[in-house]
Amino acid sequence: MIRKTFWLLAAVVFLSGCNLIPEYRRPAAPVPSGWPSGPAYKETPQGAPLAVDLKWHDFFADQRLRTIIETALKNNYDLRVAALNVEKARALYRIQRAEIFPVVEASASGLKERAVENFFGVESAGTVSQYSAGLGVTSWEIDFFGRIRSLEKRALEEYFATEQARRNTQILLVSEVANAYVTLAADRENIKLAQSTFESQRASYNLIRRRYEVGLAHELDLRQAQTRVDAAWVDVARYTQLAAQDENALNLLASTTVPADLLPEGLTEVAPLPDVSPGVSSEVLLRRPDILEAESRLKAANANIGAARAAFFPRISLTTALGTQSGDLTGLFKSGSFAWSYAPQIIMPIFDARLWPALKATTVDREIALAQYQKAIQEAFKDVADALAQRGTLGDRIAAQLSLVDASEAAYRLSTARYEKGTDIYLNVLDAQRSFYSAQQGLISIRLAKLSNQVRLYAVLGGGGDEPLISIGPPIKAEW
Repeated sequence: MIRKTFWLLAAVVFLSGCNLIPEYRRPAAPVPSGWPSGPAYKETPQGAPLAVDLKWHDFFADQRLRTIIETALKNNYDLRVAALNVEKARALYRIQRAEIFPVVEASASGLKERAVENFFGVESAGTVSQYSAGLGVTSWEIDFFGRIRSLEKRALEEYFATEQARRNTQILLVSEVANAYVTLAADRENIKLAQSTFESQRASYNLIRRRYEVGLAHELDLRQAQTRVDAAWVDVARYTQLAAQDENALNLLASTTVPADLLPEGLTEVAPLPDVSPGVSSEVLLRRPDILEAESRLKAANANIGAARAAFFPRISLTTALGTQSGDLTGLFKSGSFAWSYAPQIIMPIFDARLWPALKATTVDREIALAQYQKAIQEAFKDVADALAQRGTLGDRIAAQLSLVDASEAAYRLSTARYEKGTDIYLNVLDAQRSFYSAQQGLISIRLAKLSNQVRLYAVLGGGGDEPLISIGPPIKAEW
């Protein structure tokens, strides 16, 4: 009998591998197959690697920036929460997967009671003893129609989604640290520019004041010179504030105080970044972690339909027990005390008004997940296209700004010489100085924009999501 029961259970397990999950096919990407072209876009240099194939410590050549990024990857609390969500999803998947297998429990019990005469058929008063020990399976659902396996598939895809969410969080963190670093470098360079302008304007103001005191300059020239001194003074204070706030942002991202020797003094100290290729097709977007996360959510919603469909079919469960029974504790394991039982149960839904709405809800959930997946692809395409358009125009902007700086400097020098010879008014000197100062500020801004664009293009193409520095345990592989 035991052998027959064993083979029956084996056959049941073998036959319960089917499921009612709809066949999944990756939806077509709702974006063009190639990247935009036109005057704003330039060709990528030959040999540039794909961003997803370039690890972040190879992309960022600045050793101080690498150290700060490593610190952030180890300490940042947003990334730690994302990693813990992966751990949680892994545990939930394992719980759901365990539903496939029966729960075997060992039990032992003893009973001794005094029976009253003529009570419930007892002919004479006396003491009744009963002891038992055994192994049993209670209400094990045999997954004929794949309800449990569908739920397991959903849990597995949700786990994959949380892992991709962690990678996306890491990419955002790496890019935010790099942007905060180069922004601090730019603001510190602006401090240097504002400080040098303040010093030169104060020297000009002192010279004009002496000329005014001996009657060689008008009071208007003196007051106009003072306006430029005060304007530069304001800029020194403003950029000092911005640099301090940049340090605070960097400390928050690193979740610790970044040592002063790791902070840049200016943009000239930041190591240049390499060019990355977007690839010849927009299909590279499908390797971005946020797109993979959205696709895993879609697969999870698709698997949930299988569970909703299985609810229309019978649910079969089995309760079994093997053990020994005896009225005497010493005879519990003697010959003839063996006992067994098995109780299969089938539940067939006849009328349940909740089943069709539940199936409809899961179908709508899949449509929502599909729309979110397609929207994520479109947003990713726009991110890359915008970054490519900016990269394609930054070279011309930098060249034009350098020419503007040179021309503004020459105009300022000539205006100063003409004023000192008495052939020009001081207002023209102020205008030339203001233009020169503004051109220098503009050059710093464009150089910052170029570095930020390189960081952003690397991030939106999926770069920076490689090996985590926070331990999250071994990954789970799909078994389907």
